[in-house]
Amino acid sequence: MAQKTGIPKGTRDFGTVEMARRNYIFDTIRSVYRLYGFSQIETPAMENLSTLMGKYGEEGDKLLFKILNSGDFKRSVSAVQYEETAPAALAARFCEKGLRYDLTVPFARYVVQHRDELQMPFKRYQIQPVWRADRPQKGRYREFYQCDADVVGSDSLLNEVELMQIIDEVFTRFGIRVCIKINNRKVLSGMAELIGAADKIVDITVAIDKLDKIGIDKVNEELASVGLSEVQIRMLQPIIALSGTNAEKMAVLRNVLTDSEVGRKGCDEIEFVLDKLGDTLRNPIEFDLTLARGLNYYTGCIFEVKALDVEIGSITGGGRYDNLTGIFGLPGLSGVGISFGADRIYDVLNQLDLYPAATCAGVDLLFINFGVSESAHCLSLARETRAAGIATEVYPDAVKMKKQMNYANARNIPFVALVGESEMQEGRISLKNMITGEQRNLTLEEVINCIIHTSAI
Repeated sequence: MAQKTGIPKGTRDFGTVEMARRNYIFDTIRSVYRLYGFSQIETPAMENLSTLMGKYGEEGDKLLFKILNSGDFKRSVSAVQYEETAPAALAARFCEKGLRYDLTVPFARYVVQHRDELQMPFKRYQIQPVWRADRPQKGRYREFYQCDADVVGSDSLLNEVELMQIIDEVFTRFGIRVCIKINNRKVLSGMAELIGAADKIVDITVAIDKLDKIGIDKVNEELASVGLSEVQIRMLQPIIALSGTNAEKMAVLRNVLTDSEVGRKGCDEIEFVLDKLGDTLRNPIEFDLTLARGLNYYTGCIFEVKALDVEIGSITGGGRYDNLTGIFGLPGLSGVGISFGADRIYDVLNQLDLYPAATCAGVDLLFINFGVSESAHCLSLARETRAAGIATEVYPDAVKMKKQMNYANARNIPFVALVGESEMQEGRISLKNMITGEQRNLTLEEVINCIIHTSAI
């Protein structure tokens, strides 16, 4: 019986059209990163679990894909221990490596490991897949690409300003209308201080971060489940429900956080970024106090981007982390970064049909194969058309012309070249426009000029 084929849930195959569209996304983001002085690196798909564990909070740790040790991975555990030990503890014994959860923690590891080779501030971008053992659903995958840009070795908030400009430029190029949301973890810390729950800042931010997904009532239930009293939860409500313009929200918040030094500093940082940006962005930027970004390593400004015309989760996120490299032995090195969610951007562009017409363009010219001598001649001609930048194929088999023409139609190849014995003797090419049906007898130079001119229109 033949084996049934399939792929794991939360993963996808991408055909030629999909890959052309995805490369458009990657190339657009890559080009903007380069405009702002970022250089590319790559890190391995798998990292030591000691590198990954404890960096994403308790929920994040549960979503790490762990890799079983090679060989007899059970040899260090007795049968009794195997039956009685908790699954998480067993995983720690059986697995020394895991698939990366994001690109930021591996980047921090990279910076520490290569610190003597790097010029600070170090600006890098990285476009690679990451893996999360999450429940697959619309817009949420187990394998997906992130397109990160980070600056380490600089405390300046001008880096935050530039990252907002990068976000604005990328989505303007895509034609996607977005809202850029900004908050600050220091503001959230100030809120926790205000209600007398500074030790529960992580629990509070994780709960608040789910507001859009589960609603205020469920958030309040989660806050209660982590030990907040009814009075503390009630004190949080007007802050969570803050509304108005950015300036109006900030004025209210400053009044609320008067007695919190860390909260005031968070307000200062947000105001600096908003003031420097002014009205230069083409997409709106909104101060959103419910934005929490549930990763433990953020310490300052945090960002998320929401598409305005498609119902989908965050399509870009990021923030400031002041001491992520400290856990790897290099304390005090501040960084800030953003990450574009390529897979969600892909879904948004598909739904809105925003891909440029030339995105899926493949082969421009197909030479029909009439036989051994003709195909040899066409191979020589194809070298010339390719040298001129024209994507060219020579059909590999001397089969019926109808089959070769059907191939050209199926591949959406706009031009077909017919070179038989008479064309070879005359040094000419019969060029057929597959869109208009027009066929002309041209020189090689005229063929090149015709295709290049038509492609440029």
